[in-house]
Amino acid sequence: MSKVIVTGGGIIGLCSAYYLNKAGHDVTVIDKGKIAEGTSFGNAGYICPSHFIPLASPGIIAMGLKWMLSSSSPFYIKPRLDWDLIKWGLQFWKSSGRSTMEKNIRPLHEILQLSRALTIQMRNDLGNHFQMEEKGCLMLYKSAHTEKHEIEMAHDAKALNIPTQVLNAKEVQALEPAVEVDVRGGVLYPFDAHLNPSDLMHVLHEHLKANGVEFMLETTINGFERAANKVTGVKTDKGLVSADAYVLATGSWLPFTGRDLGIDMLLQAGKGYSMTFGDMQQNLKHPAILVDDRVAMTPLGNELRMGGTMEISGIGSPMLIKRAKAIFHSAQQYYPSLDLEFPSPSTIWHGWRPLSPDGLPYIGKHHQFDNLTFAGGHGMLGISLAAATGQLVQQTVEGVSTSIDTKAFSVERFN
Repeated sequence: MSKVIVTGGGIIGLCSAYYLNKAGHDVTVIDKGKIAEGTSFGNAGYICPSHFIPLASPGIIAMGLKWMLSSSSPFYIKPRLDWDLIKWGLQFWKSSGRSTMEKNIRPLHEILQLSRALTIQMRNDLGNHFQMEEKGCLMLYKSAHTEKHEIEMAHDAKALNIPTQVLNAKEVQALEPAVEVDVRGGVLYPFDAHLNPSDLMHVLHEHLKANGVEFMLETTINGFERAANKVTGVKTDKGLVSADAYVLATGSWLPFTGRDLGIDMLLQAGKGYSMTFGDMQQNLKHPAILVDDRVAMTPLGNELRMGGTMEISGIGSPMLIKRAKAIFHSAQQYYPSLDLEFPSPSTIWHGWRPLSPDGLPYIGKHHQFDNLTFAGGHGMLGISLAAATGQLVQQTVEGVSTSIDTKAFSVERFN
């Protein structure tokens, strides 16, 4: 048994702690917050093997340039002179070619499949106290152009043995008897699942505490101590904390954490928004992505969450209410019978997703340090990839063979 410090208490950090603790390690989690907020709480809660196409893909640059003309569009980059953003953007452009995308599909597919299986195993071990349901996810569309693209995607999914069902408007409506659905059609991915991410975080936190994991919350990391090729301690506002091994899982703050260790990482924070409506008398039966508008809809018991947008404007940038309104109005266009009022701005959640330039996470060690493991850059797939990442982190810390090949997730792949 070794002592391991996990920096970051989001879903990636907690799942890393879960598998390390399960393997018998003495684990401490350090986080600047309270484990009651952040991106791991306000997201759509999808476990989605259907999302096997990386964010960096053909056509995304042209689409992004078109969307950038409107600050209420699904994608927005705040214009600014920022060398880190420029470097990230150049690598994103290089990674969006067809050959690179096709090369990245296989490892993304493998980790998504592994994570789905491990999430089900985790649910069975912990009890389903986070409302996990295996109902699938709908990809809904209104335009003929989007229909063509989604049907092509469904064919690609079948080639990976991912089940799909292409549905017309009437068949989509039959799946949602309680609400009106105004679409051209959709594709159902029945192997997808969803859960309540806030409940999952609370369940993991309580489980880890009960099993001896120490939490240093509301604790600021000020840097690291090093000796030769090892990290020897974490400097915090509560003193120096030392361990045998260290895991960096600080989400969108990963580049800052890495920089403290002399490691430059390409990662940008992509802001997303969500709104959750309670006491739904007529709710959706299935989670759905409104593809034309890039909006996610998730039924969570008697609640309904809608979220979306990708806003690269820097950590700490203010909420733009018109972007939240765009999400709300899109949902009304697809589900015209939903009787909802736009919520008070104070109740609208926003958080930052950690985006790597190629859409794959960073999982593994850096050659400069023998006892340091990185886990980050999961983008919009944090919940989907969390369980697999946690297991891969545990195996990497222990220096044993990993469940899947992690070469594509190398921390140094852009060096």
